[in-house]
Amino acid sequence: MTDALPTTRPLGTAEDAACVRPVPAAPGWLPLLGHTWTLWRAVRRSGLYPYLTGLAAAGPLLRLDIPTAPMVVVTDPELAWQVMVTQGGAFEKGMLYTKMAPLVGAGLATADGTTHRRHRRMVQPAFHRSAVAGYARTMSEHALAMADSWKPGQVLDVDQATAALTVDTLAATLFDADLGRAAAEVVRADVPVILRHMLVRAALPRALDRLPLTAHREFDAATARLRAVIDEVVSAARSSGRPPGLDLLSLLLAARDEETEEGFSDAEVRDELMTILFAGSDTTGSTLAWALHELAAHPDAERRLHAEVDEVVGRGGTVAAADVPRLDHTRRIVEETLRLHSVTMLMRRTLQPVTLGGHLLPAGTEVAYSLYALMRHQRHFPDPDRFDPDRWGEGRRQEIPREAQLAFGAGARKCIGDTFAMTEMTIALATVATRWRLRPAPGPRPRPVMAAMPLPDRVRMRVEPR
Repeated sequence: MTDALPTTRPLGTAEDAACVRPVPAAPGWLPLLGHTWTLWRAVRRSGLYPYLTGLAAAGPLLRLDIPTAPMVVVTDPELAWQVMVTQGGAFEKGMLYTKMAPLVGAGLATADGTTHRRHRRMVQPAFHRSAVAGYARTMSEHALAMADSWKPGQVLDVDQATAALTVDTLAATLFDADLGRAAAEVVRADVPVILRHMLVRAALPRALDRLPLTAHREFDAATARLRAVIDEVVSAARSSGRPPGLDLLSLLLAARDEETEEGFSDAEVRDELMTILFAGSDTTGSTLAWALHELAAHPDAERRLHAEVDEVVGRGGTVAAADVPRLDHTRRIVEETLRLHSVTMLMRRTLQPVTLGGHLLPAGTEVAYSLYALMRHQRHFPDPDRFDPDRWGEGRRQEIPREAQLAFGAGARKCIGDTFAMTEMTIALATVATRWRLRPAPGPRPRPVMAAMPLPDRVRMRVEPR
């Protein structure tokens, strides 16, 4: 039996106002400094992630005082569900997204209100299961090219290989092969640069953007090049008169709002393509790298993976769209890896006074929650740091409430590309498993680097034929 769900609702009466309590401060608050010193020390000692997961022991809702970004942190999965789903209409995108908007445009990640609802309606068909099945062949071809490029005994940086695979696959599914060749080259070169600097850029006060730092110059130049080349491709595709293809660009250009029959402008198409590139790159590339690292440390899970792909695909075979639903253990590995290495932080802002778990949040309150920490909550995930793909098997999955299954978020702002990402990761992992067994190379274990996702700093592995 789980605890009673905390409540989230708009503040409506004097009685409501009388019953609320002030939000307690997170551990480590200091006069004048707030939590700045505590966070800095945590990052210096062991990284931000242990601090985030440890907050749950202090309470379900905590105040984090940072001079440039005061916020309330939700550490309870049920409370986070209330913010995302039950009372999602009382919240808008938070300050992190406000800062990102000039960087990535007004796509689904940063849009709010009617704009968000309109864009989601129009983009959704491009990520429907039937559309994703059409992308599966491209996903498989690129995964096969990566796996076939490896040699027995080779030591490689798996994180770099999977990051390149993700960007290449996205470029191939985004653009028509002829029109998008130049764009694909820019995507491969510049998306990694942008991702490397984006979180820090979004978190810094805007006044610091003008500092003459190398990171700022690299970020600005890469963003400008990417915007320019996507603008060129969108314009060329719009004016070409060619019949629509199965690439995402063609689907977005052909999309029509079912309520108004209006399509996207060229700028709106560009912003959605930018959003897809940034949202899809970190998640898939880092998850695959972590999955291969986890498998090397858990031989039973690896053995069962090899047995499954041998039965479904065949040793050295090519993974097809029809194989994906049968790769059950492979999917569990992906899901458990996502649980252990999930999104660092998401933010919302209250549109009106709200009560959350008995605490008053005034309008304009920044609310943050870490999927990384929520997916390690001990109430729903016993032995939360253990890699256990069978958590997601039949029977045990039903023991995990929907409020705790948050790898792709929830509610109206749930990641629209969840099926796309799961399909791509399942195909890539199965493709590698049909050919290779990867073993850790000598050196330190990978450590998570703070970014939108906890990226591995380096995953060095030796390739062994099966």
